[in-house]
Amino acid sequence: MGDGSGFPGFHSQSYDREYSRPLFRVASFSDSGDEQERHAPSPRGRSQSMSRTASSKVAAPSRLSSSVSKMSMKKLQQVVDEKSMEDEEMELMKEKYTKLLLGEDMSGSGKGVCTAVAISNAITNLYATVFGTCHRLEPLPPEKRSMWNREMDCLLSICEYIVEFSPTVQAMPDGSTHDVMATLPRSDILMNLPALEKLETMLLGILDSFDKREFWYADQRNQSFNESKKSFQRSEDKWWLPEPCVPDSGLSDRMHRELQQKRDQASQIHKMAMEINSSILSEMQVPSSYLETLPKSGRVGVGDAIYRYMSTGDQFSPEHLLNFLNLSSEHEALEIADSVEAAMYVWRRKASTTHVVSKWVNVTELNADGDKNLVLANRARSLLLCLKQRFPGLSQTTLDTSKIQYNKDIGQAILESYSRVLESLAHNIVSWIDDILIADENVKKGHKIRMQKQVFTQISPQR
Repeated sequence: MGDGSGFPGFHSQSYDREYSRPLFRVASFSDSGDEQERHAPSPRGRSQSMSRTASSKVAAPSRLSSSVSKMSMKKLQQVVDEKSMEDEEMELMKEKYTKLLLGEDMSGSGKGVCTAVAISNAITNLYATVFGTCHRLEPLPPEKRSMWNREMDCLLSICEYIVEFSPTVQAMPDGSTHDVMATLPRSDILMNLPALEKLETMLLGILDSFDKREFWYADQRNQSFNESKKSFQRSEDKWWLPEPCVPDSGLSDRMHRELQQKRDQASQIHKMAMEINSSILSEMQVPSSYLETLPKSGRVGVGDAIYRYMSTGDQFSPEHLLNFLNLSSEHEALEIADSVEAAMYVWRRKASTTHVVSKWVNVTELNADGDKNLVLANRARSLLLCLKQRFPGLSQTTLDTSKIQYNKDIGQAILESYSRVLESLAHNIVSWIDDILIADENVKKGHKIRMQKQVFTQISPQR
Protein backbone atom coordinates (compact mmCIF):
# COMPACT_ATOMS: atom_id res chain seq x y z
CA MET A 1 0.00 0.00 0.00
CA GLY A 2 3.03 2.21 0.30
CA ASP A 3 3.18 2.82 -3.43
CA GLY A 4 -0.41 3.91 -3.51
CA SER A 5 -1.54 1.08 -5.76
CA GLY A 6 -4.51 0.34 -3.56
CA PHE A 7 -6.14 3.76 -3.95
CA PRO A 8 -8.17 4.95 -6.90
CA GLY A 9 -6.34 8.25 -7.11
CA PHE A 10 -3.08 6.51 -7.86
CA HIS A 11 -4.83 4.29 -10.42
CA SER A 12 -5.76 7.32 -12.48
CA GLN A 13 -2.23 8.68 -12.40
CA SER A 14 -0.68 5.37 -13.43
CA TYR A 15 -3.25 5.10 -16.21
CA ASP A 16 -2.27 8.51 -17.61
CA ARG A 17 1.38 7.57 -17.69
CA GLU A 18 0.71 4.18 -19.19
CA TYR A 19 -1.92 4.91 -21.81
CA SER A 20 -1.50 8.56 -22.87
CA ARG A 21 1.49 7.72 -25.03
CA PRO A 22 -0.17 4.83 -26.96
CA LEU A 23 -3.21 7.01 -27.56
CA PHE A 24 -0.93 9.61 -29.19
CA ARG A 25 0.77 6.97 -31.29
CA VAL A 26 -2.47 5.51 -32.56
CA ALA A 27 -3.78 8.94 -33.48
CA SER A 28 -0.59 9.83 -35.43
CA PHE A 29 -0.57 6.45 -37.15
CA SER A 30 -4.16 6.77 -38.32
CA ASP A 31 -3.42 10.16 -39.86
CA SER A 32 -0.12 9.18 -41.50
CA GLY A 33 -1.71 7.96 -44.72
CA ASP A 34 -3.62 11.18 -45.19
CA GLU A 35 -0.51 13.24 -44.50
CA GLN A 36 1.47 11.32 -47.12
CA GLU A 37 -1.31 11.71 -49.63
CA ARG A 38 -1.60 15.44 -49.07
CA HIS A 39 2.12 16.29 -49.09
CA ALA A 40 3.49 13.76 -51.63
CA PRO A 41 4.50 15.62 -54.86
CA SER A 42 2.94 14.38 -58.08
CA PRO A 43 5.67 12.82 -60.26
CA ARG A 44 6.26 14.64 -63.53
CA GLY A 45 6.73 12.84 -66.81
CA ARG A 46 4.53 9.89 -65.83
CA SER A 47 1.27 8.89 -67.43
CA GLN A 48 -2.11 9.51 -65.87
CA SER A 49 -2.67 5.78 -65.27
CA MET A 50 0.56 5.54 -63.32
CA SER A 51 -0.54 8.54 -61.27
CA ARG A 52 -3.86 6.83 -60.40
CA THR A 53 -2.00 3.64 -59.48
CA ALA A 54 0.33 5.54 -57.19
CA SER A 55 -2.54 7.35 -55.50
CA SER A 56 -4.36 4.04 -54.89
CA LYS A 57 -1.21 2.61 -53.31
CA VAL A 58 -1.05 5.58 -50.99
CA ALA A 59 -4.74 5.33 -50.03
CA ALA A 60 -4.56 1.64 -49.07
CA PRO A 61 -2.50 2.16 -45.90
CA SER A 62 -4.96 4.87 -44.85
CA ARG A 63 -7.88 2.41 -44.79
CA LEU A 64 -5.74 -0.18 -43.00
CA SER A 65 -4.59 2.30 -40.40
CA SER A 66 -8.20 3.39 -39.81
CA SER A 67 -9.30 -0.19 -39.00
CA VAL A 68 -6.29 -0.72 -36.76
CA SER A 69 -7.10 2.53 -35.00
CA LYS A 70 -10.67 1.41 -34.31
CA MET A 71 -9.49 -1.93 -32.91
CA SER A 72 -6.90 -0.23 -30.72
CA MET A 73 -9.43 2.29 -29.43
CA LYS A 74 -11.87 -0.53 -28.65
CA LYS A 75 -9.26 -2.38 -26.63
CA LEU A 76 -8.31 0.80 -24.84
CA GLN A 77 -11.95 1.49 -24.05
CA GLN A 78 -12.25 -1.97 -22.51
CA VAL A 79 -9.18 -1.29 -20.40
CA VAL A 80 -10.64 2.04 -19.32
CA ASP A 81 -13.93 0.37 -18.36
CA GLU A 82 -12.11 -2.29 -16.35
CA LYS A 83 -10.06 0.37 -14.62
CA SER A 84 -13.17 2.37 -13.76
CA MET A 85 -14.89 -0.73 -12.37
CA GLU A 86 -11.86 -1.54 -10.24
CA ASP A 87 -11.76 2.04 -9.01
CA GLU A 88 -15.46 1.94 -8.16
CA GLU A 89 -15.08 -1.36 -6.28
CA MET A 90 -12.09 0.02 -4.41
CA GLU A 91 -14.06 3.11 -3.42
CA LEU A 92 -16.87 0.93 -2.09
CA MET A 93 -14.41 -1.20 -0.12
CA LYS A 94 -12.79 1.92 1.32
CA GLU A 95 -16.18 3.28 2.36
CA LYS A 96 -17.22 0.02 4.03
CA TYR A 97 -13.97 -0.39 5.92
CA THR A 98 -14.06 3.23 6.96
CA LYS A 99 -17.48 2.66 8.51
CA LEU A 100 -16.15 -0.53 10.05
CA LEU A 101 -13.21 1.22 11.71
CA LEU A 102 -15.39 4.11 12.86
CA GLY A 103 -17.92 1.74 14.38
CA GLU A 104 -20.64 3.03 12.04
CA ASP A 105 -20.26 6.49 13.61
CA MET A 106 -19.35 8.77 10.72
CA SER A 107 -18.88 11.75 13.03
CA GLY A 108 -15.68 10.18 14.36
CA SER A 109 -16.53 11.14 17.93
CA GLY A 110 -16.15 7.60 19.24
CA LYS A 111 -19.84 7.00 19.86
CA GLY A 112 -20.10 4.10 17.43
CA VAL A 113 -20.57 0.43 18.19
CA CYS A 114 -17.67 -1.81 19.13
CA THR A 115 -15.63 -3.61 16.47
CA ALA A 116 -17.31 -6.97 17.07
CA VAL A 117 -20.79 -5.56 16.49
CA ALA A 118 -19.61 -3.61 13.43
CA ILE A 119 -18.16 -6.77 11.83
CA SER A 120 -21.31 -8.74 12.65
CA ASN A 121 -23.43 -6.04 11.01
CA ALA A 122 -21.11 -5.98 7.99
CA ILE A 123 -21.55 -9.73 7.37
CA THR A 124 -25.30 -9.48 7.88
CA ASN A 125 -25.62 -6.52 5.51
CA LEU A 126 -23.42 -8.22 2.91
CA TYR A 127 -25.68 -11.26 2.97
CA ALA A 128 -28.75 -9.05 2.56
CA THR A 129 -27.13 -7.23 -0.37
CA VAL A 130 -26.06 -10.39 -2.21
CA PHE A 131 -28.85 -12.84 -1.41
CA GLY A 132 -31.67 -10.48 -0.42
CA THR A 133 -33.10 -10.35 -3.96
CA CYS A 134 -32.39 -13.99 -4.84
CA HIS A 135 -35.62 -15.98 -4.58
CA ARG A 136 -35.06 -18.66 -7.21
CA LEU A 137 -33.22 -21.94 -7.62
CA GLU A 138 -30.56 -20.73 -10.00
CA PRO A 139 -26.83 -19.96 -9.94
CA LEU A 140 -25.79 -16.78 -8.23
CA PRO A 141 -25.06 -13.97 -10.74
CA PRO A 142 -21.31 -13.57 -11.39
CA GLU A 143 -21.15 -9.99 -10.14
CA LYS A 144 -22.87 -10.88 -6.86
CA ARG A 145 -20.75 -13.97 -6.38
CA SER A 146 -17.60 -11.94 -6.97
CA MET A 147 -18.78 -9.35 -4.46
CA TRP A 148 -19.58 -12.04 -1.88
CA ASN A 149 -16.23 -13.82 -2.25
CA ARG A 150 -14.21 -10.62 -2.25
CA GLU A 151 -15.74 -9.05 0.84
CA MET A 152 -16.11 -12.28 2.82
CA ASP A 153 -12.44 -13.06 2.22
CA CYS A 154 -11.55 -9.69 3.70
CA LEU A 155 -13.85 -10.08 6.70
CA LEU A 156 -12.81 -13.66 7.44
CA SER A 157 -9.12 -12.81 7.12
CA ILE A 158 -9.41 -11.14 10.52
CA CYS A 159 -9.57 -14.61 12.06
CA GLU A 160 -6.01 -15.29 10.92
CA TYR A 161 -4.78 -12.82 13.54
CA ILE A 162 -6.94 -14.14 16.41
CA VAL A 163 -4.57 -16.56 18.12
CA GLU A 164 -3.83 -18.10 21.48
CA PHE A 165 -0.46 -18.94 23.00
CA SER A 166 0.52 -22.53 23.60
CA PRO A 167 3.70 -23.80 25.32
CA THR A 168 5.99 -25.80 23.07
CA VAL A 169 9.59 -27.01 22.97
CA GLN A 170 11.92 -25.48 20.39
CA ALA A 171 15.18 -27.14 19.38
CA MET A 172 18.18 -24.85 19.12
CA PRO A 173 21.10 -25.20 16.63
CA ASP A 174 23.46 -26.36 19.39
CA GLY A 175 21.15 -29.26 20.25
CA SER A 176 19.62 -27.72 23.35
CA THR A 177 15.90 -27.19 23.81
CA HIS A 178 13.97 -24.26 25.20
CA ASP A 179 10.37 -23.84 26.29
CA VAL A 180 8.70 -21.15 24.17
CA MET A 181 5.17 -19.89 23.60
CA ALA A 182 3.89 -20.58 20.08
CA THR A 183 0.86 -18.92 18.52
CA LEU A 184 -1.97 -21.11 17.30
CA PRO A 185 -5.41 -20.23 15.89
CA ARG A 186 -7.96 -19.96 18.65
CA SER A 187 -9.64 -23.31 19.28
CA ASP A 188 -13.21 -22.23 18.47
CA ILE A 189 -12.09 -20.60 15.21
CA LEU A 190 -9.89 -23.55 14.27
CA MET A 191 -12.80 -25.93 14.75
CA ASN A 192 -15.74 -23.95 13.33
CA LEU A 193 -14.40 -21.68 10.58
CA PRO A 194 -13.26 -24.45 8.17
CA ALA A 195 -16.58 -26.23 8.71
CA LEU A 196 -18.54 -23.07 7.88
CA GLU A 197 -16.46 -22.43 4.76
CA LYS A 198 -17.20 -25.98 3.59
CA LEU A 199 -20.92 -25.49 4.24
CA GLU A 200 -20.84 -22.27 2.19
CA THR A 201 -19.16 -24.08 -0.71
CA MET A 202 -21.81 -26.80 -0.59
CA LEU A 203 -24.69 -24.30 -0.58
CA LEU A 204 -23.31 -22.35 -3.53
CA GLY A 205 -22.72 -25.67 -5.29
CA ILE A 206 -26.40 -26.54 -4.86
CA LEU A 207 -27.41 -23.27 -6.51
CA ASP A 208 -24.89 -23.82 -9.32
CA SER A 209 -26.35 -27.26 -10.04
CA PHE A 210 -29.62 -25.67 -11.20
CA ASP A 211 -28.18 -24.03 -14.31
CA LYS A 212 -30.15 -26.55 -16.41
CA ARG A 213 -33.58 -27.25 -15.03
CA GLU A 214 -37.04 -28.34 -16.13
CA PHE A 215 -38.95 -25.75 -14.11
CA TRP A 216 -39.16 -21.97 -14.38
CA TYR A 217 -40.64 -19.02 -12.55
CA ALA A 218 -43.48 -16.67 -13.40
CA ASP A 219 -44.00 -13.21 -12.02
CA GLN A 220 -47.32 -12.75 -10.24
CA ARG A 221 -47.50 -9.22 -11.61
CA ASN A 222 -47.70 -10.62 -15.12
CA GLN A 223 -51.31 -10.35 -16.25
CA SER A 224 -51.16 -13.36 -18.55
CA PHE A 225 -49.89 -15.48 -15.68
CA ASN A 226 -52.63 -14.29 -13.36
CA GLU A 227 -55.27 -15.23 -15.90
CA SER A 228 -53.83 -18.71 -16.40
CA LYS A 229 -54.47 -21.65 -14.15
CA LYS A 230 -52.03 -21.77 -11.29
CA SER A 231 -50.48 -25.01 -10.07
CA PHE A 232 -49.08 -23.45 -6.91
CA GLN A 233 -50.79 -21.23 -4.36
CA ARG A 234 -48.43 -18.88 -2.52
CA SER A 235 -49.27 -17.83 1.03
CA GLU A 236 -50.32 -14.21 1.43
CA ASP A 237 -47.33 -13.30 3.61
CA LYS A 238 -44.97 -14.17 0.71
CA TRP A 239 -46.89 -12.61 -2.15
CA TRP A 240 -43.78 -10.91 -3.60
CA LEU A 241 -41.93 -14.16 -4.32
CA PRO A 242 -41.97 -15.59 -7.87
CA GLU A 243 -44.18 -18.62 -8.36
CA PRO A 244 -42.65 -21.85 -9.68
CA CYS A 245 -44.00 -23.46 -12.85
CA VAL A 246 -43.48 -26.98 -14.17
CA PRO A 247 -44.42 -28.69 -17.46
CA ASP A 248 -48.00 -29.89 -17.97
CA SER A 249 -46.94 -33.50 -17.42
CA GLY A 250 -44.83 -32.66 -14.38
CA LEU A 251 -41.13 -33.04 -13.75
CA SER A 252 -39.18 -36.06 -14.91
CA ASP A 253 -38.20 -38.75 -12.43
CA ARG A 254 -34.55 -37.74 -12.73
CA MET A 255 -35.31 -34.10 -11.92
CA HIS A 256 -37.56 -35.11 -9.04
CA ARG A 257 -34.85 -37.32 -7.51
CA GLU A 258 -32.27 -34.57 -7.94
CA LEU A 259 -34.51 -32.04 -6.21
CA GLN A 260 -35.14 -34.43 -3.32
CA GLN A 261 -31.41 -35.11 -2.93
CA LYS A 262 -30.59 -31.40 -2.96
CA ARG A 263 -33.31 -30.77 -0.41
CA ASP A 264 -31.95 -33.40 1.96
CA GLN A 265 -28.46 -31.99 1.53
CA ALA A 266 -29.59 -28.42 2.23
CA SER A 267 -31.58 -29.61 5.24
CA GLN A 268 -28.50 -31.27 6.73
CA ILE A 269 -26.46 -28.12 6.09
CA HIS A 270 -29.15 -26.09 7.83
CA LYS A 271 -28.99 -28.32 10.91
CA MET A 272 -25.20 -28.15 11.05
CA ALA A 273 -25.16 -24.36 10.69
CA MET A 274 -27.85 -24.05 13.36
CA GLU A 275 -25.85 -26.24 15.75
CA ILE A 276 -22.71 -24.16 15.24
CA ASN A 277 -24.67 -20.95 15.73
CA SER A 278 -26.29 -22.28 18.91
CA SER A 279 -22.94 -23.37 20.33
CA ILE A 280 -21.38 -19.96 19.62
CA LEU A 281 -24.33 -18.14 21.19
CA SER A 282 -24.19 -20.37 24.26
CA GLU A 283 -20.53 -19.40 24.78
CA MET A 284 -21.30 -15.68 24.64
CA GLN A 285 -21.62 -13.87 27.91
CA VAL A 286 -25.15 -13.04 29.04
CA PRO A 287 -25.46 -9.23 29.25
CA SER A 288 -26.29 -7.76 32.61
CA SER A 289 -29.05 -5.71 30.99
CA TYR A 290 -30.85 -8.95 30.11
CA LEU A 291 -30.46 -10.41 33.60
CA GLU A 292 -32.01 -7.27 35.07
CA THR A 293 -35.21 -7.85 33.08
CA LEU A 294 -35.75 -11.46 34.20
CA PRO A 295 -38.91 -12.26 36.19
CA LYS A 296 -38.66 -13.11 39.86
CA SER A 297 -39.70 -16.72 39.29
CA GLY A 298 -39.71 -19.09 36.35
CA ARG A 299 -43.33 -19.99 36.95
CA VAL A 300 -44.39 -16.39 36.37
CA GLY A 301 -42.41 -16.32 33.13
CA VAL A 302 -43.77 -19.47 31.48
CA GLY A 303 -47.26 -19.46 32.98
CA ASP A 304 -49.08 -21.99 35.15
CA ALA A 305 -49.99 -24.44 32.36
CA ILE A 306 -46.46 -24.90 31.03
CA TYR A 307 -44.94 -24.89 34.53
CA ARG A 308 -47.34 -27.60 35.72
CA TYR A 309 -46.45 -29.79 32.74
CA MET A 310 -42.70 -29.28 33.23
CA SER A 311 -42.63 -29.77 37.00
CA THR A 312 -44.79 -32.89 37.36
CA GLY A 313 -43.72 -36.43 36.56
CA ASP A 314 -40.35 -38.05 36.13
CA GLN A 315 -40.67 -38.26 32.35
CA PHE A 316 -40.77 -35.08 30.30
CA SER A 317 -41.53 -34.96 26.58
CA PRO A 318 -41.06 -31.58 24.89
CA GLU A 319 -42.83 -32.93 21.79
CA HIS A 320 -45.98 -33.66 23.78
CA LEU A 321 -45.85 -30.23 25.39
CA LEU A 322 -45.59 -28.52 21.99
CA ASN A 323 -48.47 -30.61 20.69
CA PHE A 324 -50.49 -29.53 23.73
CA LEU A 325 -49.69 -25.86 23.10
CA ASN A 326 -50.72 -26.21 19.42
CA LEU A 327 -48.69 -23.27 18.17
CA SER A 328 -50.09 -22.02 14.87
CA SER A 329 -47.60 -19.31 13.92
CA GLU A 330 -43.94 -18.41 14.33
CA HIS A 331 -44.97 -15.32 16.29
CA GLU A 332 -46.54 -17.49 18.99
CA ALA A 333 -43.53 -19.81 18.92
CA LEU A 334 -41.17 -16.86 19.42
CA GLU A 335 -43.16 -15.65 22.44
CA ILE A 336 -42.99 -19.11 24.01
CA ALA A 337 -39.26 -19.32 23.26
CA ASP A 338 -38.60 -15.96 24.94
CA SER A 339 -40.55 -16.89 28.06
CA VAL A 340 -39.02 -20.37 28.37
CA GLU A 341 -35.50 -19.02 27.85
CA ALA A 342 -35.99 -16.36 30.52
CA ALA A 343 -37.35 -18.97 32.95
CA MET A 344 -34.37 -21.24 32.20
CA TYR A 345 -31.92 -18.56 33.35
CA VAL A 346 -34.02 -17.85 36.43
CA TRP A 347 -33.89 -21.54 37.40
CA ARG A 348 -30.16 -21.76 36.65
CA ARG A 349 -29.42 -18.74 38.81
CA LYS A 350 -31.51 -20.12 41.67
CA ALA A 351 -29.81 -23.52 41.38
CA SER A 352 -26.35 -21.95 41.58
CA THR A 353 -27.39 -19.72 44.50
CA THR A 354 -28.83 -22.70 46.38
CA HIS A 355 -25.63 -24.65 45.78
CA VAL A 356 -23.55 -21.86 47.32
CA VAL A 357 -25.84 -21.56 50.35
CA SER A 358 -25.90 -25.34 50.91
CA LYS A 359 -22.12 -25.30 51.41
CA TRP A 360 -22.58 -23.25 54.55
CA VAL A 361 -25.97 -24.47 55.77
CA ASN A 362 -26.58 -28.19 55.72
CA VAL A 363 -30.26 -28.10 54.92
CA THR A 364 -31.85 -30.91 52.93
CA GLU A 365 -34.67 -28.73 51.60
CA LEU A 366 -32.21 -26.34 50.00
CA ASN A 367 -30.53 -29.19 48.16
CA ALA A 368 -33.90 -30.46 46.99
CA ASP A 369 -34.86 -27.02 45.70
CA GLY A 370 -31.53 -26.72 43.92
CA ASP A 371 -31.98 -30.07 42.22
CA LYS A 372 -35.53 -29.15 41.20
CA ASN A 373 -34.41 -25.85 39.69
CA LEU A 374 -31.63 -27.63 37.81
CA VAL A 375 -34.10 -30.18 36.43
CA LEU A 376 -36.47 -27.42 35.34
CA ALA A 377 -33.61 -25.56 33.64
CA ASN A 378 -32.57 -28.69 31.72
CA ARG A 379 -36.16 -29.34 30.66
CA ALA A 380 -36.52 -25.75 29.50
CA ARG A 381 -33.37 -26.14 27.40
CA SER A 382 -34.69 -29.32 25.75
CA LEU A 383 -38.00 -27.56 25.07
CA LEU A 384 -36.14 -24.69 23.38
CA LEU A 385 -34.19 -27.07 21.13
CA CYS A 386 -37.36 -28.91 20.14
CA LEU A 387 -39.12 -25.62 19.45
CA LYS A 388 -36.32 -24.42 17.15
CA GLN A 389 -36.34 -27.73 15.27
CA ARG A 390 -40.09 -27.54 14.73
CA PHE A 391 -39.83 -23.92 13.57
CA PRO A 392 -36.51 -23.79 11.67
CA GLY A 393 -37.16 -20.26 10.42
CA LEU A 394 -37.73 -18.90 13.91
CA SER A 395 -36.36 -15.42 14.51
CA GLN A 396 -33.75 -14.69 17.14
CA THR A 397 -34.92 -14.64 20.71
CA THR A 398 -34.53 -11.64 22.98
CA LEU A 399 -31.51 -13.23 24.65
CA ASP A 400 -29.78 -13.99 21.34
CA THR A 401 -30.32 -10.44 20.12
CA SER A 402 -29.02 -9.05 23.40
CA LYS A 403 -25.91 -11.25 23.26
CA ILE A 404 -25.10 -10.16 19.71
CA GLN A 405 -25.70 -6.51 20.56
CA TYR A 406 -23.41 -6.45 23.61
CA ASN A 407 -20.81 -8.96 22.43
CA LYS A 408 -17.23 -7.68 22.29
CA ASP A 409 -15.42 -10.83 21.17
CA ILE A 410 -14.54 -10.38 17.48
CA GLY A 411 -13.97 -14.08 16.84
CA GLN A 412 -17.36 -15.03 18.24
CA ALA A 413 -18.99 -12.20 16.29
CA ILE A 414 -17.57 -13.51 12.99
CA LEU A 415 -18.49 -17.14 13.68
CA GLU A 416 -21.99 -16.26 14.88
CA SER A 417 -22.89 -13.99 11.98
CA TYR A 418 -21.28 -16.32 9.40
CA SER A 419 -23.20 -19.36 10.69
CA ARG A 420 -26.41 -17.32 10.93
CA VAL A 421 -26.37 -16.19 7.30
CA LEU A 422 -25.53 -19.72 6.10
CA GLU A 423 -28.39 -21.05 8.20
CA SER A 424 -30.72 -18.55 6.54
CA LEU A 425 -29.50 -19.42 3.04
CA ALA A 426 -29.90 -23.15 3.67
CA HIS A 427 -33.43 -22.61 4.99
CA ASN A 428 -34.33 -20.58 1.90
CA ILE A 429 -33.01 -23.27 -0.44
CA VAL A 430 -35.10 -25.91 1.33
CA SER A 431 -38.15 -23.66 1.06
CA TRP A 432 -37.57 -23.02 -2.67
CA ILE A 433 -37.22 -26.74 -3.37
CA ASP A 434 -40.41 -27.45 -1.41
CA ASP A 435 -42.25 -24.94 -3.59
CA ILE A 436 -41.09 -26.76 -6.73
CA LEU A 437 -42.08 -30.17 -5.34
CA ILE A 438 -45.52 -28.90 -4.32
CA ALA A 439 -46.11 -27.40 -7.76
CA ASP A 440 -45.00 -30.66 -9.39
CA GLU A 441 -47.33 -32.69 -7.18
CA ASN A 442 -50.30 -30.47 -8.02
CA VAL A 443 -49.60 -30.61 -11.75
CA LYS A 444 -49.25 -34.40 -11.72
CA LYS A 445 -52.52 -34.75 -9.83
CA GLY A 446 -54.29 -32.59 -12.38
CA HIS A 447 -52.67 -34.49 -15.26
CA LYS A 448 -53.75 -37.81 -13.75
CA ILE A 449 -57.35 -36.62 -13.38
CA ARG A 450 -57.41 -35.42 -16.99
CA MET A 451 -56.08 -38.74 -18.23
CA GLN A 452 -58.68 -40.66 -16.22
CA LYS A 453 -61.45 -38.49 -17.64
CA GLN A 454 -60.13 -39.04 -21.15
CA VAL A 455 -60.04 -42.82 -20.69
CA PHE A 456 -63.51 -42.83 -19.15
CA THR A 457 -64.84 -40.81 -22.08
CA GLN A 458 -63.38 -43.28 -24.57
CA ILE A 459 -64.77 -46.43 -22.93
CA SER A 460 -68.20 -45.02 -22.01
CA PRO A 461 -71.01 -46.08 -24.44
CA GLN A 462 -72.19 -43.39 -26.78
CA ARG A 463 -75.83 -42.55 -26.46
